[in-house]
Amino acid sequence: MGTKTTLPPPEAPRDCPLCPRLVTYRESVAAREPDWFNGAVPSFGSETARLLVVGLAPGVTGANRTGRPFTGDWAGDLLYATLEKFGFSSGTYAASPDDGLRLKDAMITNAVRCVPPENKPVGAEINACRPFLQSRIAALPDLKVLLCLGKISHDSTVRTLGLKLSAHPFGHNTRYDVEFQGRSLTLLSSYHCSRYNTNTKRLTPEMFEDVFAVAKEIVG
Repeated sequence: MGTKTTLPPPEAPRDCPLCPRLVTYRESVAAREPDWFNGAVPSFGSETARLLVVGLAPGVTGANRTGRPFTGDWAGDLLYATLEKFGFSSGTYAASPDDGLRLKDAMITNAVRCVPPENKPVGAEINACRPFLQSRIAALPDLKVLLCLGKISHDSTVRTLGLKLSAHPFGHNTRYDVEFQGRSLTLLSSYHCSRYNTNTKRLTPEMFEDVFAVAKEIVG
């Protein structure tokens, strides 16, 4: 008789101890910048969200500084502008957690909740954080669409759903109909909205909007 796995809460504790390398890095940043958030960054948005955007991890001068996903860096500028364009936010994004911005029918989270050195979490860290992603998905009763930003986010989400990567390969504007805990969901993915990807034209605002247009159509 198998034992039932107990999931953690949807949000990691701010001082999460699970990944020694990330703890060391987080503490080193905190020593230099004690006024920054410097912790596991919580998800941001509506608990009745039908769209969950899954990013990679906090940026050191972005979410790790501000304590809100994609807030304070270039990736956030593009993401929040796109969310606004498709009606998923109200208020004005001003790259600060006290700007009064609210998400409508949407939530943003990260596959890895703590800032990694050079924005590159390793496999063990992604695996350690995955139960929080699983709990986050499970805790959204109205969820219809998962929108993953980048391959690491996509792959971790596919594994969270208990699916095979070989049958659900990452690509820009890919779409898969999936199930999770008896619920039908749509899994969408995009190239990550990083400055590097936009500067090199790997991802253009129009390409990014194409993915959100699909999400909006499904969400209604």
